[in-house]
Amino acid sequence: MLKSLRKYWNLHRLSILIILASVIFYFVFAYQLERQDFPKLLGLYLALFFFCFKLIQFEKWNFKLLLVAGILFRVVFLWSEPNLSQDFYRFLWDGHLWILGGNPYLNTPDELMAMGGMQIPNASVLHEGMGALSSRNYSNYPPLNQLFFALAALWGGKSIMGTVIASRLILIFADIGIFYFGKKLLLFLNRSPHLIFWYFLNPLCVIELTGNLHYEGLMLFFFIWALYMLAVNRWVPAALLLGASISIKLIPLLFLPLFLKNLGWLKSLAFYSLVFLLAGISLMPFYTAEFFPNYTATLRLWFSNFEFNASLYNLAKTIGYQFDIRSWELIRVYGKITPLITALTVFLLSFLRKRTLGVLLENMLIAISIFYFMSPTVHPWYIIFPLAISLFTNYRFPILWSALVMLSYSAYMHPQVKESMLMLSIEYIIVFGFLCYELFRHKSYKSLFQKN
Repeated sequence: MLKSLRKYWNLHRLSILIILASVIFYFVFAYQLERQDFPKLLGLYLALFFFCFKLIQFEKWNFKLLLVAGILFRVVFLWSEPNLSQDFYRFLWDGHLWILGGNPYLNTPDELMAMGGMQIPNASVLHEGMGALSSRNYSNYPPLNQLFFALAALWGGKSIMGTVIASRLILIFADIGIFYFGKKLLLFLNRSPHLIFWYFLNPLCVIELTGNLHYEGLMLFFFIWALYMLAVNRWVPAALLLGASISIKLIPLLFLPLFLKNLGWLKSLAFYSLVFLLAGISLMPFYTAEFFPNYTATLRLWFSNFEFNASLYNLAKTIGYQFDIRSWELIRVYGKITPLITALTVFLLSFLRKRTLGVLLENMLIAISIFYFMSPTVHPWYIIFPLAISLFTNYRFPILWSALVMLSYSAYMHPQVKESMLMLSIEYIIVFGFLCYELFRHKSYKSLFQKN
């Protein structure tokens, strides 16, 4: 036994040291970092990204070691409070509210606090922690997401940290599920299965999902599972899983028209029916006459009132200044145009390209990338979706984007959030430059318009 351990150490010594160094860096990130300390944040993150790259480079066929490393990195965060986002306070609020029989789409936290807080555990702390923007609006998290908020609150009890730990365990198991089905899907597509580690070891995924409790990981788990089911011609469970993914986060709705060409008209009709059936069932515990007006009002805010880490929107805003167009006027008009252009792109991709699973995945990457390139709000954890999809295609620019997106946190160096156009310019010039390189390398841009 000792001889085997010594041999393993000799073979993998450098990788083990990198894993140990990563654990230390993640510990500092989780327990000794404040969001305002941007130089420290960026230094830690870039070092972790470098460690991720070297681990994949050295051990890409040692799946057991890398799987254990990815789980270990996530466990480091288990007892920490999220330090880059305050969204988790709203997650806990919504979860406890539903357990008590409330409806997060019917009353805002401000309204409930005015009525006494409905005996929500730690109501004052959660209300203050989520911030004024969240507390004065209805929940924007879809119904099935609310179920997992409630499960975390149920398992965690009345303790904030207990509920945070329960949420983390849910998201860690979701990431393990992504690893499992992502690897199987890569093998089905005849791609190297080690590519899944660009998700599983990526510090963006570890920090923003496990660390900051964003539920994109749970959405991706159902989504990747659905894609694998579709790949092996089990379209009924694929439809139900896709419906679950949509009911965690709405983003997969964007891709529904893309399935039409792959499934055909008749099968697509049944497929879409099952997707919406699952989504409808998840909505039933929350449905009231006020649901759709309240929910859509909240969603509109995210399209037309907020801006963060934008690329093309900032360019449009700069041009608008030359014509004396005010920022608040521009974002309202721009927020209406972005969904239309995205919808047109998805429509064209649905009918102009070949009918294969590989092309379907590529279409998804194109659609989500255009959506985020145009969006006025691109939080760092949003990049995790295109990052995951890109692993099943020939495009790698989202991996580079996942390394650079942390530059956007420079906005929090100031007491009042103030974005640095220099940092955003560095981020997007490099990302767009590498995207152009990938499009023109081997003239791969021609594949975007190949028909049957």
